[in-house]
Amino acid sequence: MIASVSTSPPSRRTFLKATGGSLLSLSALSCAAPQKRRPFASEDEIRIAVVGVNSRGRAHINGFKNLANVRVVAICDADSEVLAREVKRLTDAGESVDGVHDYRELLQRKDLHAVSLATPNHLHALQTVWACEAGLDVYVEKPVSHNFGEGERMVSAAREHGCIVQTGTQSRSSHAIRNAIAWMHAGNLGKIQLARGFCYKPRKSIGKVTGPQAIPTQIDHDLWTGPAPLVPLMRKKLHYDWHWDSTTGNGDLGNQGVHQVDLCRWALGAESMPLTSLSVGGRLGYDDDGDTPNTQVLWAEYPEGAMLFEVRGLPRDAEAQQTNWAMGSYHGIRIGVVIECEKGTLRIPNYTSATAVDVDGNTIQEWKGAENHFGNFIDAMRSRKSSDLAADILEGHRSATPCHFGVISHSLGQPASKEAILKVAKNNHDLHDAVERMIQHLQDNAVDLDKTPLTLGKRLYAKDGLSLADTLAADPRTQAWLYRAGRPPFTI
Repeated sequence: MIASVSTSPPSRRTFLKATGGSLLSLSALSCAAPQKRRPFASEDEIRIAVVGVNSRGRAHINGFKNLANVRVVAICDADSEVLAREVKRLTDAGESVDGVHDYRELLQRKDLHAVSLATPNHLHALQTVWACEAGLDVYVEKPVSHNFGEGERMVSAAREHGCIVQTGTQSRSSHAIRNAIAWMHAGNLGKIQLARGFCYKPRKSIGKVTGPQAIPTQIDHDLWTGPAPLVPLMRKKLHYDWHWDSTTGNGDLGNQGVHQVDLCRWALGAESMPLTSLSVGGRLGYDDDGDTPNTQVLWAEYPEGAMLFEVRGLPRDAEAQQTNWAMGSYHGIRIGVVIECEKGTLRIPNYTSATAVDVDGNTIQEWKGAENHFGNFIDAMRSRKSSDLAADILEGHRSATPCHFGVISHSLGQPASKEAILKVAKNNHDLHDAVERMIQHLQDNAVDLDKTPLTLGKRLYAKDGLSLADTLAADPRTQAWLYRAGRPPFTI
């Protein structure tokens, strides 16, 4: 079971104050009038610091330094070995760059225009809000937040301080996907019936320790932990495996999955939050130190339609576990989206293409190509128009929201037999089918569901005219999952 994001649930009044005073509408946040800031001319040099450079941050560095009149002047990481390695790599390539250990030092600099955040999920909101308060624009990786309340604070900070804040869901910069969705919205495939998202991605065990592990001496654990609880390390590796620790990560639903959730929501045209959400899943097939699901089905209903999302971290079957860990697929899709419509299907198998097929599977039309997502951020910085962004922070918050609700549903759930779960899903053909396929997948991987049962999540639903977030905030049992105040001095 995932641990709660807060040990002391805030009161509803405290929660609403902390998250900006209103949870009623995701769209309302887009209406705030931003402060006016001077646009950058095309010949002006834009100076950026990249934060978190052990993995994804290297793509940020390369993405920005290849753009005209853009310069990466600093990089930042709480791991001194990683920082030194990347400074040397850039210096050897002829780049002049400062290595900064503490993110807060960047906020004091007068020569910066933006920060690009590739840090762990639990740091995204704090670092984004602090940057906006310092007058810096922000490129922030997905998911934009670790919990729902953080996302609202990020949108509010961007609007209040007039900052350009881009989300790292780069599919939004694909003209192929944009044109394909517009073509579908024009009615060429009829009414949308269901948006399906898939994350069939190999996730092996991260191992299991018997006691607290030593923090590598080159890592400032206090800085790395930031607003999360400062607790002993109870896994073999600090880096990357934080994704599977619920105090810092969001599992693959929020890691890889948020890309496909974003595409599903875009295809549905959904700009509000879901009306209802239900998770079925668990961490199965091995016993390790992760506590986020490696197998999960999420059902979310919007006013515009329903989304069904599937996570699978185990391979095709038990034989594949012993050989190449080959993954299964849904009609050829492993990581992608299938939008089922009355007259056919729109398939989005990656970040840059889409294909429409008719009910017989014949290709109707294909789209390919994308623009530079980092370049789109720079263009919006120059124009000072958040509307020029392909993936404004509000879109990032809207797409992270169903992932957060999936975490809440799972975390409030209880172990249940496969028969009990199928009974709950019996009146929903698509959900029932997905659960049946998930059960078969687990059985193919030799998982004994009588010994290690699935978790049937709590069904979350909006009631009494409130949004789903307000409904949860009004319930002491769920309000703590929406917001984490942080750990001083790492507080928003």
